[in-house]
Amino acid sequence: MQLQVAPSLLSADFLHLEKDVQMLNGHADLIHLDVMDGTLVPNLSFGFSIIEPLSKVATAPLDTHLMIVHPDKYFARFAALGLRMLSFHLEAARQEGRDAGEMLREIKALGPQAGLAINPDIPVEDVFPYLEDADFILVMSVFAGFGGQAFIPETFERVRTLKAEIKRRKLPCKIEVDGGVGLSNAAALHEAGVDIVVAGSSVFKSEDPAATIAALRG
Repeated sequence: MQLQVAPSLLSADFLHLEKDVQMLNGHADLIHLDVMDGTLVPNLSFGFSIIEPLSKVATAPLDTHLMIVHPDKYFARFAALGLRMLSFHLEAARQEGRDAGEMLREIKALGPQAGLAINPDIPVEDVFPYLEDADFILVMSVFAGFGGQAFIPETFERVRTLKAEIKRRKLPCKIEVDGGVGLSNAAALHEAGVDIVVAGSSVFKSEDPAATIAALRG
């Protein structure tokens, strides 16, 4: 299966977001939206006032990553925007005292594919109990909260461990990686077992974002 590329709008030009979305419509497999609340992660990004109008001009499927506390409060509202993928952090479920598997099932009942995200300091084995319920696991290769961070090399082994368990159990669960992804490591990530890469700075800071997306893909 060909590697899919999900450029992150966190690195786009916020003064010309519609222009960047139109470019991604023609070239990206997915459009990645990082939603931060300043509580679960030490930064703020955008919310419904930006995502709702963007969803009306985006024809590429939307992949929304909730880096927020109490993410389940917003599942229905995000699902109503017609998202392809919606993920939340295992850390957020734990803080709330909720079962992540139940939350994943709630998302799927609303329509989107459901994903569970983990930061680099969470053992990858912690997601194993939820692989039956997850459509994808989002393995952070930097700490969630800021764009432009350096890729953490241990991500490769985490991906290989996760992929081996998914294969052992013959599950359809996909692996997405987010953080510090570029032309230097995308192919190796795909070889390790990654299905989707999120790329922000490497796409939007390149001279030709469309060509960079194509190069990342293959």
